[in-house]
Parts: sequence; structure tokens; C-alpha cells
Amino acid sequence: MNVTELYRELKMTKDEFFTLVNELGFDIGERAIKLDDAVAVKIIQAIKKKRKADNKRSIFEDEAKEEIIVDSIAGDIKKIQLPDKITVKHLAELLEKRVPDVIAILMQNGIMATINETLDYDTVAIIVEDMGYTPELSLENAGIDNTDDRAAQIEEALGKEAEADMVERPPVVVIMGHVDHGKTTLLDAIRKTNVTEGEAGGITQHIGAYQIERNGKQITFIDTPGHEAFTTMRSRGARVADIAILVVAADDGIKPQTIESIHILQEAKIPFAVAINKIDKPGADLNRVKKELSEVNLATEDYGGKTVAVGVSAKAGTNLDELLDAVLLLAEVETNGMKANPAGDVVGTIIESHVDKHTGPIATVLVQNGSLHRGDLVRVGNIPGRIRSLKDWQGLEMKVVGPSTPAQVLGLKNAPVVGDILRSVKDKKEMKDGVKSYDSFGFLKGRVKQDEDGKKKLTIIIRADKLGSLEAIVESLQAIQHKEVGIDFIQKGLGSITENDIHLASASGALVMGFHVGITNGALKFAKDEDISVHLHDIIYELIDLAKEELTKLLSAAKSFNKIGSLKILAVFRREQTYTVAGGRVQDGVMRLEAPVKILRAGKNIGEGIISELQQDKKKTREVKNATECGMKIQTEVEIQEDDIIEVYEIVETQRGLSD
Repeated sequence: MNVTELYRELKMTKDEFFTLVNELGFDIGERAIKLDDAVAVKIIQAIKKKRKADNKRSIFEDEAKEEIIVDSIAGDIKKIQLPDKITVKHLAELLEKRVPDVIAILMQNGIMATINETLDYDTVAIIVEDMGYTPELSLENAGIDNTDDRAAQIEEALGKEAEADMVERPPVVVIMGHVDHGKTTLLDAIRKTNVTEGEAGGITQHIGAYQIERNGKQITFIDTPGHEAFTTMRSRGARVADIAILVVAADDGIKPQTIESIHILQEAKIPFAVAINKIDKPGADLNRVKKELSEVNLATEDYGGKTVAVGVSAKAGTNLDELLDAVLLLAEVETNGMKANPAGDVVGTIIESHVDKHTGPIATVLVQNGSLHRGDLVRVGNIPGRIRSLKDWQGLEMKVVGPSTPAQVLGLKNAPVVGDILRSVKDKKEMKDGVKSYDSFGFLKGRVKQDEDGKKKLTIIIRADKLGSLEAIVESLQAIQHKEVGIDFIQKGLGSITENDIHLASASGALVMGFHVGITNGALKFAKDEDISVHLHDIIYELIDLAKEELTKLLSAAKSFNKIGSLKILAVFRREQTYTVAGGRVQDGVMRLEAPVKILRAGKNIGEGIISELQQDKKKTREVKNATECGMKIQTEVEIQEDDIIEVYEIVETQRGLSD
């Protein structure tokens, strides 16, 4: 997303925006021009939360108005259950609003989305909060069948590995604690101390996790601070963290959210160290914090207990090395549980996921066993894929990703749910077995999309050699008018057809067309692997004709009914509300199984039905000929009687043209 558009949407000046973003702990650089959509959404969410908190503080300063305002706020806010991912259309239905109104609200928040585009929970939560709702994550609506199965998959994979093949892996760390105690600042400080001088001024690739090195050992940090994200992943059966850092502000002490975080960690049986942050601030009191920890049964080592506590300043970078040493010490104690087989079956957990409008589904996976390579065939639940790209948190390409290492992956057919389990498969058959075909927005794959009015759209990716040619082709295709079908360009541009174009076609099912251009070797190989046809033309009318041919296939066929026989009812054996079993004699033509029928009485049509069963000589058959008797079951609500005539028809479908 463009940064200029972002701060304009937030009604801020450039200086106000960058100052506030820096205060909120987002390290995007003062010269950033564009941001990843996921980062932009988090910034919007953080700024709006701060504005709400500031407004509440100013409101409650006026004690005389306090009760009235609280009542009005409580009365206006309605809870709304939201799934992890939801289409714009479904969101409009939940909010009981028109789709165009919801799209307009999204645009006001800097989010460009179409009716069928899928939004994640964090994005939707921002929108519904502004509309007076309190959003709640509904796991029942998130398409999660069995949360326990996910943890079982990892345990099963590790259980198959021979002890001799298991090696020590880096610990995975999550940071938790009370709001405003410095969780994000601490994560950023740890990361910056491990970034080389040349990289320090760059924009960090946000993939939800990163790795640092201390004393020759790797430590992986989950870059989603806060117990909400951690609880969400745990509720889906995914165990991603081995160790936690509990952040407590030295000038503020233990707060309700601190207690909540402690309970969550104890329930999950995850060892943790306490980082007493902000020791450089006025009012900081380490002894007071340690005393409060003792009061919740977390006595620190210098108070005769076992809890590791380190006084740090994330802002000044004080004692960060000591904190990392404490994490490594905890990891050594827990070594038995931190092993994996780099050569074993690949199993990993999805820790971030979104759809990029240019590259399609993107996910971050934390590999927990085995080694993930570029080109590997994988499945995430019911989502198949081939790994086309692996990138680390600095945006650098990787060829292989081992245990406890996070990587951004490209190549899945759809954006998975956070907490889903990724597994490697042996071949395409295993990858696709029992799996639906998805497009990049989470719907069944195909070249057909439908707009709000039900009009079918043929999706096209088009490349041309010159701008004039491209404009002429686009104009010609857009000029094809029909009330039932149309064309939607999801990618158009100049130059050769690239691997990115083929990847987008693979994800969306789009028709790939080129005019006076070639195709790169990588794109050609990818197209062969994915069985994607690429149509290259040197004559414009041939390209237009191909598009018309594909559009014609989208038209529903014209149907006509031809009479193929009739029968006189001789006896009615059974009559139910939805069907009748009867016997009769064929007067002319044939009776045919599954054929539609008209029921005539005294020459008048009294109803219709379908022959669902046909018997002759007590044997089931598909057809009975003229001048013979048979029994039949007719699906109809009409009360068939003796002497009624059953006329049988066949449906003839004729393909319509665009001029029809």
C-alpha cells in the first residue's frame, strides 16, 4: 500500500504519521514509500486503538459526564462473531448492509477489495469496530474441523523419527505481557542488535517471525507479541512456542493482562523468563516488581525462587544479551523437547497468511520437522501447492528451510488459516487427492467469477508488445456486450509472459493471452508443470475470437423439450406425498429413466414429474419400448390415477451465441 495514501486516509500529515508510527513501535523507515498490506492494516489498527484510548481518557476526565457516556457506549456497542477469513459479500450479509456500502467503508480505511475478495480477521475487526461493533473471533465459523488433530499431526510426525536421527533445533520464543509494557519495542530492539550495519536502514520484511544468533546459536522469535495471537494459535491445536518472555514494566508492575499471560503460559506448560523492562525510566523499581512476582508464586532467583528475571531497557538496548543468555539457558534445560530430524517428513505451522493482489496467496510457515525445499509439493489442510519461493524475514531467497526456521512461502492455491499444519507430500496425486480446487480468493477455481448481479466474468491475463496494441485489445474485448457474461482483466501489461503471470493464472484459473510477445523459460516450465495453456497470437482478431469462444462457453445452453413417448396408467400400486409407483402400457415411442414427464387427465396437463425408477419383468431397466408394459416410480406431488396419460420428453440443449 502507498504510504501517502495511508496517512491521507488517516487524515494525518506526513510528519504526524511517521512520528506516531515510530512511537507505536513500527520500524518502517522515514523514507518508506510503500508498505506490505498486512503491515498497513496493523498500523491502521494500532493508530485507531490509540485514538480511541485518547478519546476515552479525555471523556473520563469530566467526571460529571462519566456515567452517561459509559451507558451510551455500552448501549451502542454490539458483539459480532467473525471467522478468520470472510468475503466482502458475506461480511455485508453479517452487517446487514449493501455490498457497495461495505466496499466504500473498506476504501475509506485504505483497503481495496472486490465483492468476492477474502479479508482476514484483523482487517475486518478494524472496520466493524468503527461501525460500533465489538468483534470476536469465532473458531466455529473459521472452518476448523478438529483442533486437536493439528497438534496430533506434529506429534505423529515427530513420533515416527528415530531418536538417533533427532538433532537439537533452535528454541522458538514468543513475547507476552501487559499492553504498553514494551513487547513490540523489545522485539524490535532484539532484531536490530542482530541486523548488520548495511541492513539497518532498510525496511524489514514482515513475515511474522525472525531469527537471531547469540553465542553461535540460533533463536527464533514469533513476531506477533501479545497473548491474543498466541491463544488463537493454541486454540487451534498448534504448539509453536517452546519458551516465552514475559514483559513487565519496571515503573508499572504486574497488571491484569500480566496475570492473564502467566495463566496462559502455565496452562500451556511453557517455560518463561521475565524481562523487567523500562529500567531507565523515572519511577522504575525492580525490587517492587520482583516482590509482586513473588506474590503470584513466581519468586525470582535472588528471592530464593526459580524464576529467571532480567532487568532490561528495550529503548536503550540495556541487558538484551543477558536476556538472550537466559533464553538459551532455559533451552538447554528443555533440550529433550527441542529436537527434530532435518531429513525427516516436513511438518510446519502457518503463523501468518494473506492474499497479495499481484502474487496471490502468501503464508509464513514455521518448520518444526524436516527440511522444506523450493519445488516441494505440500498440503495445508485441504489446500494443495508447490513451493515456488522461500524467503527469510529479510526478504532474502532461501533454497532450504530447516526445523525452527520461519519462511515466507509462495505457491499455495489459497491462503491458509493461521495455525494450520503444512505437510510435504510425495507426488501430485497425493497432493490433489480429495482436495477441492481453489482460486486465490478462496473460491472454487475456474475462469468464471460472478459479480453482484450474477453476471459471469471470464478472467484474463493479457500481455502485449506495445501500449497501443494493449489498449486496442482491451478496448475490443470490453466492447463485447452480453447481459449474462463479460470479461475481467486481473493482469494486463507489456512485455513477455513471466512466471508471476503463470503463478497468478494457477491461483485464479485465468486465461493467459499474449500478443506479439514471448514467454520466459521459467514461465514455460511452470506452465507445463501446472498444465496451464498459454495462448500466443500475432493477429488481433484471432485473440478476440478465442476470448469470444471462451465467453460463449459460459452462456447457459438453450433448452427445448421433445416428446419421445407416452404411456397409459393401468394400476396405481403406491402413492406418497413426493412420488407414485404405478404400472402401465407404452402407447407410442419409449419410456426412459430420469426423463421429465407431463401428466395428462382427460386431455389436460395436471402436473409434471420425473421417472426415477423403471422396471420391466421385475428387472430394473433404463428404457422400455412401444407396446409393452412396465412399472415406474414417478417423482411428483400430483395424485396419479388409472387412465392418466404419462407423456415422456427428452431435453435438447443448444449452445447459444453471444448474439442471442
